[in-house]
Amino acid sequence: MITIHKSDIKKIKVIVTDVDGVLNDGKRFYSKISEPMKCFHVRDGMAINILKRNKIPTVILTKETSDIVSNWAKIMNVSLLLMGVQKKETVLPKICRKFNVSKSEIAYIGDDVNDVALLNLIGLSVCPKDASIQVKKIVNYICKTNSGDGVLREITELILNAKFGNKVIWY
Repeated sequence: MITIHKSDIKKIKVIVTDVDGVLNDGKRFYSKISEPMKCFHVRDGMAINILKRNKIPTVILTKETSDIVSNWAKIMNVSLLLMGVQKKETVLPKICRKFNVSKSEIAYIGDDVNDVALLNLIGLSVCPKDASIQVKKIVNYICKTNSGDGVLREITELILNAKFGNKVIWY
C-alpha cells in the first residue's frame, strides 16, 4: 500500500468504481432463466446520493454488460455508467472530459488484476479489504470493509470529511 495524504484526498472531484468485488461480494447466483443475480449494499446506494448532494459524481465502470447493474445505477442516480469495458484505463480520457477533471482528481475503487492499469493512473486508488494481493500492493488506501459490505460508503465518508469537514451535506 502506498501512503496517501489528506491534501490528495481533498483534490478528488469524481469517484469511479468497479462492480463485482467492490459494490458486491463477487458471488454470482445463477438460475435457469435469468442472468446472474447480484446483491448491493444499501449504504453504497446512499453513498451515491450523498456524493451527488455534495457535487461529486459517481461513475460505475465494469467489463460486464448487465441489466441488473444498469437498473441499479439508474435507481441510485449514478452520474455515468460504463459497461462492457475490457480495458478500463482506456476510458479515463472520456471520464476526464465529461466531468472536466484531471486524472489526479479521480478516485477509483477496484479489486482485481483487470483494475491495476487504471489504479496506477488516477489520483486516489482504493480497494476493498479482501481485494487481490496484486491490487493491495499498489493502492493508496485499503478499506476496512470487505467487498459488498459498504466499500463505496467508506470512501465517500473519507473523501467528504477530508474535503468539507463538518459542512458535509449528509441528507
